[in-house]
Amino acid sequence: MPWTPSADSAKKMAAFLQWRRFVFFDKETVKDAGDNGKNFVLPVGISACDSGRGHIVLGDMDGQIWFLTRSLQLSSFQAYKLRVTHLYQLKQHSILVTVGQDEQGINPLVKVWNPDKRDSGNPLCTRIFPAIPGNKPTEVSCLSVHENLNFMAIGFTDGSVVLTKGDITRDRHSKTLTLHEGTCPITGLAFRQQSKVTHLFVATLEKVHCYTLSVKEYPKLELDTHGCALRCSALTDPSQDSQFIVAGDECVYLYQPDERGPCFAFDGHKLLAHWHRGYLLLLTRDTKSPNKSEFGSRETSPSEKQILTIYDLDNKFIAYSASFDDIIDVLAEWGSFYILTRDGKMFVLQEKDTQTKLEMLFKKNLFVMAINLAKSQHLDSDGLSEIFRQYGDHLYVKGDHDGAIQQYIRTIRKLEPSYVIRKFLDAQRIHNLTAYLQALHRQSLANADHTTLLLNCYTKLKDSSKLEEFIKSSESEVHFDVEIAIKVLRQAGYHSHAVFLAERHQHHKWYLKIQLEDLKNYQEALRYIGRLPFDQAESNMKRYGKTLMHHVPDGTTLLLKGLCTDYQPSRDAMERDSLDRGPAVAKKANSEEFISVFANNPRELRAFLEHMIEVEPFSSQGVYDTLLELRLQDWAHEQDSERKKVLQGAALSLLRSDNTVFDKALVLCQMHNFKEGVLYLYEKGKLYQQIMHYHMQNEEYGKVVEACKRYGDQEVCLWEQALGYFARKEEDCKAYISQVLEHIDQNNLMPPLLVVQTLAHNSTATLSVIKDYLINKLQRESQQIEDDERKIRQYREETAHLRAEIQELRSSAKIFQKTKCSMCNSPLELPSVHFLCSHSFHQHCFESYAESEAECPTCTPENRKVMDMLRAQDQKRDLHDHFTRQLRCSNDGFSVVADYFGRGVFNKLTLVTDPPGSKVGVGSLEADLQRDLLIHTKRNT
Repeated sequence: MPWTPSADSAKKMAAFLQWRRFVFFDKETVKDAGDNGKNFVLPVGISACDSGRGHIVLGDMDGQIWFLTRSLQLSSFQAYKLRVTHLYQLKQHSILVTVGQDEQGINPLVKVWNPDKRDSGNPLCTRIFPAIPGNKPTEVSCLSVHENLNFMAIGFTDGSVVLTKGDITRDRHSKTLTLHEGTCPITGLAFRQQSKVTHLFVATLEKVHCYTLSVKEYPKLELDTHGCALRCSALTDPSQDSQFIVAGDECVYLYQPDERGPCFAFDGHKLLAHWHRGYLLLLTRDTKSPNKSEFGSRETSPSEKQILTIYDLDNKFIAYSASFDDIIDVLAEWGSFYILTRDGKMFVLQEKDTQTKLEMLFKKNLFVMAINLAKSQHLDSDGLSEIFRQYGDHLYVKGDHDGAIQQYIRTIRKLEPSYVIRKFLDAQRIHNLTAYLQALHRQSLANADHTTLLLNCYTKLKDSSKLEEFIKSSESEVHFDVEIAIKVLRQAGYHSHAVFLAERHQHHKWYLKIQLEDLKNYQEALRYIGRLPFDQAESNMKRYGKTLMHHVPDGTTLLLKGLCTDYQPSRDAMERDSLDRGPAVAKKANSEEFISVFANNPRELRAFLEHMIEVEPFSSQGVYDTLLELRLQDWAHEQDSERKKVLQGAALSLLRSDNTVFDKALVLCQMHNFKEGVLYLYEKGKLYQQIMHYHMQNEEYGKVVEACKRYGDQEVCLWEQALGYFARKEEDCKAYISQVLEHIDQNNLMPPLLVVQTLAHNSTATLSVIKDYLINKLQRESQQIEDDERKIRQYREETAHLRAEIQELRSSAKIFQKTKCSMCNSPLELPSVHFLCSHSFHQHCFESYAESEAECPTCTPENRKVMDMLRAQDQKRDLHDHFTRQLRCSNDGFSVVADYFGRGVFNKLTLVTDPPGSKVGVGSLEADLQRDLLIHTKRNT
């Protein structure tokens, strides 16, 4: 892959000349702290050096190896008898590989040391073997060791490369082979490990090769026909994809294992190339050297200067450049670069901290470079945001508002948006403000004010396309407050956009508000409500029902019918097909809550209510009451008699449905003077007096008498009230009074004196009106007196008879002549039991059937009845409240008093009985006679 200078190389050279130079490193001479601050002096005759594992390793011409610590403490041991030519310190292991000579001649010897282990005070040498390719002795030119300790490559001046595979620290576990042969000296070796693939880069003075060591045959690939001088190659770190650097006199090339990468036109005779942490270090001669054919020659004339340049290839600038005298090597350790010179001095280059470097760039307004540097230094997001802000401020001051807003957009999440918004509120910069607000919304960081401002920007710019793109973005890309957007669009007059946004994001309230209040599209609003879920449809009909009823009465009524019976949202065909797969749960609204919607639409209200009671017979009472009121209004205003009769029947049928509220229905019937309804409700509520009063108010005398006949059995006082009503009338009501008196007389509802007093108030009522009543009353009273006198005589005779019996029992002996048992009707045998009531029993019959030894088994049931009656009368003697209530409510108080006299309420009766077990001949005869008297008295009665 040959390379020749071309126009492309000329451009790269021009670009290199434009690379800015900075002083990002501070140069200091290393001082010896233990020697009064004098310059630190290196050992004499240094021939090789390396660094790693916390120290700098030096090899000299006397065969000694020196270890220099950070505190500048030197220690050494004799590694070779003659000299040390090469050193390689592994970074991940405490292993040092050296090449030197123990005897004269060309006989290089490789030794592997372990500084952590000691042998007689010196580092332990774990392996020694000669470095000879084949059988011909030749000088070693370069050395490289893989960090996994499984590969070691040694390059020779005759163009050979010897590869040691296996454990490089042991002879038994490794084998050596000649990997590469050629005629051109080997100038550079480097191992590259990428996952499980291992490559070895080989550089000569003329070519660059790459071997794949993870493949058994070790395939070789020639990468370029341009080589480099000794020590002018290096390997970048993994962050740069571990590329192989070859520093030629005209350009610096970077190589991948399979191809050449970018090149940089860094002119000058290269003496040294190193890579460390993103920096490329190149050491060049200050004056043109005659030829680079002097392979391995490091000697320079005293007049020549060497220039050390540190490049940042990513950010395209020179971090440091300075001239030095006769540099041995540049080593990276302890976070700094150490420069070793032939005169025994050592210089240190300490990198400035990131903030200092950024401030240097800020002073020169190199913000792009500062941003790139901050990213390469892995500065945190807060630091980057501050750079973006300063860059934006710089561009804003320069007048580059487009560039400034792009930088401010990169500060989102860190910089307060108001800082940027205030700068771009001018009308001429509104497009910049729009871009910033769009970015805020894309990152979901916009608040309501930002959304309002962005939409106002769109409307000010009249940018309908951007506005539609903003509001019609997919739901997953919505980064704004939808409700705020709807408000702003509505306020700006973009009603169609606001409606679209409200419908898409299901802001039902705003959709309907705009359709009804702004667009006056009532039919579309009604259609939209009909597609909503039940809860949303119900709430919105309550809110906008009156408006819709006023403008779209038929459609609104139809929707309310469905909402209150079996609501199913109306959907298009595709949605219906998807919903048919599963049953929907029907919901019903409370129809009574929507009656107010029909305030000015009685025709629609009637249709709605009739539909409800037809579909839902058990609708709420409010539905029936409202429908009743509508029917009564129609009945009251109807002039056609036939039609009025039909309406009357409809109203009565509604009253008979038992679904109306009694009080409300009665009030409605009374308000509309609906006689049939009023009377029906009175009868239904058992308000019989109200029925009669209603007829009285309307002076319907026949209806009054008819009401008394119909309901007088339930309320007796109706006849008395009817008599009083007719008595107060000055008209001729003799016929009605006669009917009332006849019924009162037949049922004895009023005392005659009260009847006479009542009729005395009527001037038209003569004696002839009550003549028949009084005659009948007197006749019945006379008949009652005769009956009572007859009963008195009877009771007197019975009383005299009883007294005679009692006297006989008291004064003469009782002869028991019964020959048969009153129980079994068998002849009596001794022992027997006799009672004064003339009943006799066998002893065993009496004991078998008698409940008490003192009572006759035959007379016991009748005696018990008498005793219960006496006991009941005794219990009722103190029922004064009951007596008073009966006396007050009765038409004949004298009969009540007489009845209570008969019960013994007004006297005290003392009943004396014998103790249990008394028989004839045992106990008091006086007590028996008194009991028998009472019993016989009651029985005869």
